[in-house]
Amino acid sequence: MSSATSDYNSSAPFKVASSQIYADIDIRDITVITSSGSSTSFVHPRQNDVVPLTDIDAVKNAVRNLVLTNFYEAPFQPFRGSNARALLFENADTYTAMALQREITRVITEYEPRVNRVAVAVIDQSDINSYSITINFNIVVLNTTTAVNFYLERLR
Repeated sequence: MSSATSDYNSSAPFKVASSQIYADIDIRDITVITSSGSSTSFVHPRQNDVVPLTDIDAVKNAVRNLVLTNFYEAPFQPFRGSNARALLFENADTYTAMALQREITRVITEYEPRVNRVAVAVIDQSDINSYSITINFNIVVLNTTTAVNFYLERLR
């Protein structure tokens, strides 16, 4: 953490950097119940503010969002994203699981510079029509190894 003084008021230092290295907005839906029914918002219902994610949680959220982003969904970056959704409509077998593993590894190593040593495990769960995804990675600046777990399933 560092502090600096301003030319305006040199007697009172202020914080230039905080102890948090990474910060992001939590884009998971928070349901707010209103008088007219249920609506979805990014705003926390009790804090009435945007919910921030910091450090490890911010990087984990970015990795998960990167895998779930399809091509042409990121504004002004048409090739940023993965082909994971299209692979969900292939036959559920070992080859599709390997293709998912390669695609997830590719998109993370190509578009997420904050992580390295990416290891992806894809488990076929054809009885419930989904894949269990576990992504282990090291956060470069924090030198911390962490994992993201989620399920990929097709809706139709």
